[in-house]
Amino acid sequence: MSQALYRKWRPHRWDEVVGQDHVIQTLHNAVAANRVAHAYLFAGPRGTGKTTTARLLAKAVNCLDPELSTRPCDQCEHCQAVNQGRFLDLIEIDAASNTSVDDVRDLREKINYSPNQGRFKVYIVDEVHMLSTAAFNALLKTLEEPPSHAIFILATTEVHKIPATVLSRCQRHEFRRISVSEIVTQLKTLAEGEAIQVDDEALSLVARQATGSMRDAISLLDQLASSGKPITLEMAQTVLGTATSQSVLEVIDALVARQSAVGLDAIHRALDAGSDPRQFARQIVDYLRSLLLVRMDNSAQVEATAEIHAQMEHHAQAFPIPELLRVIRAFNYAATDARAIWQPSLPLELAFVDSLETPATVVSSPSPITALSEEEPASKTLRHPRGASARPSARVAEPQSADQPAVSSPPVVEPEVSMPPTTTPSLEVATTTVSETVLPSDSSASQRLNENWSRILNLVRQRSPNTYGLLNSTRSRQLKGNVLTLGLASDVLKSQIEKNNHIAIIQDVLKQVVGTEILVRCVIVTGKQSTPPPDVDSDGMVASALRDLGGEIVDIQ
Repeated sequence: MSQALYRKWRPHRWDEVVGQDHVIQTLHNAVAANRVAHAYLFAGPRGTGKTTTARLLAKAVNCLDPELSTRPCDQCEHCQAVNQGRFLDLIEIDAASNTSVDDVRDLREKINYSPNQGRFKVYIVDEVHMLSTAAFNALLKTLEEPPSHAIFILATTEVHKIPATVLSRCQRHEFRRISVSEIVTQLKTLAEGEAIQVDDEALSLVARQATGSMRDAISLLDQLASSGKPITLEMAQTVLGTATSQSVLEVIDALVARQSAVGLDAIHRALDAGSDPRQFARQIVDYLRSLLLVRMDNSAQVEATAEIHAQMEHHAQAFPIPELLRVIRAFNYAATDARAIWQPSLPLELAFVDSLETPATVVSSPSPITALSEEEPASKTLRHPRGASARPSARVAEPQSADQPAVSSPPVVEPEVSMPPTTTPSLEVATTTVSETVLPSDSSASQRLNENWSRILNLVRQRSPNTYGLLNSTRSRQLKGNVLTLGLASDVLKSQIEKNNHIAIIQDVLKQVVGTEILVRCVIVTGKQSTPPPDVDSDGMVASALRDLGGEIVDIQ
């Protein structure tokens, strides 16, 4: 059985590690100065060299070379034993399989034994975040004060799961994703050493597919090389299931030309040819990101041929920056958050159609809020009966009596009555849907809001699915002036939507769609209430109807 290339080409010396100079330089200097710490934490994405660096450190501290600055020499007996996996004082533990406190106790009992071959016993604990809380607690004292002959190296891809008590006892090193250019350079060296014929374009594709992981890149190259044929770009695209760049360009051309049929045909051809839908969406996002960089005068960071650069310049000028950001968000959702959709092509189709929509434009004169403020005086011509306050009036649903004249008001659809909360009755206003309760003074702006509501929900869902769920659960919405009032069924929903930046996301999307700053406030939609709102005169007719006649506020104008 042949050895995997990523194992065969594992670095054996400090200078062979790619893309982690900031970590290698620190560890090399520590070995040269004989200042090696007792516990290290290596954190970073997969395939970036954490375990490899841990083994190099184990080799360095046990190397027999008398010159500290040249360790590991990779020539002495101990270095060769580490390379061949037979060095008894290098113990690698898979924390995913040894998560219990008993496993840690067993380690603590064995750690006190002296080294068998070398000067130090080095414990490499891989995926250390998988340890249980009890196991971490059992490890704390040993990490803080290990025997003089023991060194711990903890490796993890999820450093946020490590308790702070463990982090404070380790010297922490962050491993970074490796750049595409560094991965391509290393793959060229590997291909020459293995006599693999591969095109530069195919290497660039493999490097981008690896997303910063050297191990993933070498594994992909190993997979392509197993065919025994020269590796071309077309072959790499076929094996890896990626779409050709031409398909991406066709989709972008259709977006620029607003040709829905052409764009959908390009998407379907790419998928019918075997491209993975999410991978195709990632490629579109990657191209759109390059357009954004070009649009922001940062084209030096875009890696592409001169021909593709020229095409990007043309496309970048066709997209205004706000629209480009909107398109990127739409396709990014298709690439990341659409895993459970049963129709694979649907996320791409939705993203494309959503990108074709013309952003909601604001009428230049007057603006929605300005027009609303200009229309307000007409609504203030309602007559107030004697004794009523001059403050904003409220239409009151109250029983008729012979001694009291009927209040003339437009017919109102009564909202579904819900039980009031056990706490103090809410002072907020109960509303029905906007189309039923909005007064004529608010009809213009509210109509614009209703026409774009589905688009607002879609944009909110792209920004935050949690915010979308809360916004979609609202029972009513009412726009008055520059304030949008959302009615929710319970205090729990109201408290949830007021947390975690949900209101800011909604306001940001409203400004993006409507074109004007709109404030959002939340109220609880309740049934009958006996306490007048704070802006209603407590001695007026409205308050009297609420207290004495069982009236109910159904709308406030």
